[in-house]
Amino acid sequence: MPTTSEAVSESRSAAESKREPESTGASETAAETTVTVRCTGHVRTELGEYEFEYTFEGDTLRAFLDELFADYPELQDMLIAESESEATHSGWAPTPEELPGTWSKNPAGEQTIAYARILVNGHFNENEKGFDTELEEGDRVALVYPFMFCC
Repeated sequence: MPTTSEAVSESRSAAESKREPESTGASETAAETTVTVRCTGHVRTELGEYEFEYTFEGDTLRAFLDELFADYPELQDMLIAESESEATHSGWAPTPEELPGTWSKNPAGEQTIAYARILVNGHFNENEKGFDTELEEGDRVALVYPFMFCC
């Protein structure tokens, strides 16, 4: 009788052999990618899970989010800003006329709400290629929306 790991290996081999790539370009589909999703704060409360594996068609953060939001539509409302005012929080200090360094952000509709962030392997997606950040098998995607308490 095979062990559990042998059975899993056999089933993976069988599944991989069934997924032979087609040679015609028109019928090819996007590759599947499996990532580890970690959730904190409000996202964890909403989903009821801290960590899970998620398989989606494609290899970008955009493809991942499209499928994840199709499965969990409440997450899109929780994480993605519809307007600039949702994406920023006014601070108590005045903003200088000229900001030091390089300041860039995702385009409208691809920004997270104030205090919420989407990270890929520990890096803010804004510091990579935004929603066009490429994902590889086994990458970690963190959906962060911390609880905020005030005095």
